[in-house]
Amino acid sequence: MRTAADRIRHAISFEVIGLALIVPIGSWAFSIPASDIGIVGVVSATLATAWNYLYNLGFDHLLRRSTGTTLKTMPMRIIHAVLFEAGLLMILMPFIAWYLGISLWQAFVMDVAFALFYLVYAFVFNWAYDRLFPLPEWQTEKAGTAN
Repeated sequence: MRTAADRIRHAISFEVIGLALIVPIGSWAFSIPASDIGIVGVVSATLATAWNYLYNLGFDHLLRRSTGTTLKTMPMRIIHAVLFEAGLLMILMPFIAWYLGISLWQAFVMDVAFALFYLVYAFVFNWAYDRLFPLPEWQTEKAGTAN
């Protein structure tokens, strides 16, 4: 299982890289000033960072309890990413509508667009993070399944 420090590094790096990508893309795609997308992005990233930490901690506990390991298969990675984004959508939509002064429907559309971006981004980021920072237990588990 990952340490608290590793989870914090994971959450912060995920959000910083995500913000660097989403502010210019969101500003361009929705014709909204980058400063407004930036505010929405920073607040969203702050909320998402807390959600990221709590979600991944809970997911890993459930995964270990149900399978005996935190090693994720490809289908489990897809489930992980979809559930993460669905929860985040419910958290962020009211804030986006309020801050930008738009309807909940417009906020939903914008949030879904961001969620689709982050769905792909979360999958790629988490896969890359696990490759860059593998847990020692995974080597033992992989060796055990290869026999």
